[in-house]
Amino acid sequence: MQDDRDHIAAARRDTGDTANTTDNLTHFGFQQVPRAEKAGRVRDVFDAVARRYDLMNDVLSVGVHRLWKNSLIDWLNPRPGMALIDVAGGTGDIASRVWQRTKGQAAIHVCDINEQMLCAGRRRDPALAAGVNWIAGNAEALPFADASFDAYTIAFGIRNVTDIPRALSEARRVLKPGGRFLCLEFSQVDVPILDSLYAFHSFKLMPQLGQWVGQNRAAYQYLVESIRQFPAQDEFAAMIAGAGLGQVKYRNQSGGIAAIHSAWRI
Repeated sequence: MQDDRDHIAAARRDTGDTANTTDNLTHFGFQQVPRAEKAGRVRDVFDAVARRYDLMNDVLSVGVHRLWKNSLIDWLNPRPGMALIDVAGGTGDIASRVWQRTKGQAAIHVCDINEQMLCAGRRRDPALAAGVNWIAGNAEALPFADASFDAYTIAFGIRNVTDIPRALSEARRVLKPGGRFLCLEFSQVDVPILDSLYAFHSFKLMPQLGQWVGQNRAAYQYLVESIRQFPAQDEFAAMIAGAGLGQVKYRNQSGGIAAIHSAWRI
């Protein structure tokens, strides 16, 4: 399911926040909303889906999201003793994988703006709940000191922030020199036939499945639309470089349905 090529990003440092059409507006799915409102709207979406979020991920991706997350962990290669922050990681999917790989010997912090998602993460495993630090916080203003972490991960979260460049700058700030940044996010499909099938799955099936399984069609309609609004792989790589992170690379997953971006604080 993974495109094994390492795509070396031709990263330009002059890329701005492509999410905004004016200084005061940003996108919420296909809608334009005041920037000050987006975080609250996103919080409402995840409040609505938190209880069934992991189940819906399995249903909507036919379980493939698990393979993508495993690929992220493989590329990270976590080690005992490392300090890791997983941002927008409320239900603990990434944290649990790092916990297992390091046999509980890493200092793992899960930071999420949504308390309901954090509650779902704490409920998944008592040992994980006790061994991980769960913190409510905003990716654009992380409640941590400079140079606190060896690694920063974010899976399917960066597209939901209001100001992506600010969130990326925060990632660089909290990383130690030599620290690793890894982001898994939906991206731009690079196989034409797959693109057509994926578009049908996204806009026809996903909202309906959201209604049937998650009892919330509108929330999953937003999630589909937010995927389409997210920058393509090279554009996002340029944004990462623009935040001051170096050695930016990405690996496509499943023909570009998702991509993992890697960078370092040099």
